[in-house]
Amino acid sequence: MRADAQRNVDALLATAKQVFATTGVDAPVREIADKAGVGIGTLYRHFPKRSDLVAAVFRREIDECADAATALAKEHAPFDALAQWMQRFVVFFATKRGLASAVQSGDPAFKALPAHFDKRLRPALASLIDDAASAGEIRTDVTANDVLNAVAQLCLPSRDNNSGQAERMVALLADGLRYSTIQSRKNPAD
Repeated sequence: MRADAQRNVDALLATAKQVFATTGVDAPVREIADKAGVGIGTLYRHFPKRSDLVAAVFRREIDECADAATALAKEHAPFDALAQWMQRFVVFFATKRGLASAVQSGDPAFKALPAHFDKRLRPALASLIDDAASAGEIRTDVTANDVLNAVAQLCLPSRDNNSGQAERMVALLADGLRYSTIQSRKNPAD
């Protein structure tokens, strides 16, 4: 892809991500093109259907979230890397307004997304969990599925739309992962 075409795609994906986060995946594509600084023809040239754009945004977000695990593991102690990645996943999850129903729509553009999610995110998280467990910083009976499911549940909208609640709940979850290691240090004879 030419450099200018790649810039256009990057601008479209970044803008679509922001627009989808605030108004959902049904946002007008003209609004996305205008905010990205490209013509509607450019948008349709790269993403012939709305579902192609939605899938590309989601795929990029999965990749960025997975890649963050590696970067955090290099920069932080194992538990801190895991806790920060869990907060990163909260942001990832929160920006997917309306995506669940879109993915379930049967549109072929979304068919590969669940497999891509499993291929990229689960191993990234499993690596962080393994590192933290090996370092004795979290309990050893935690799986990537446990954490992904728990974070997803904690990110569901509440009745009162309490800003920051998901982040606080996920921080509590992360602290809870350390519970058995704290107990074993307090009671070494047990």
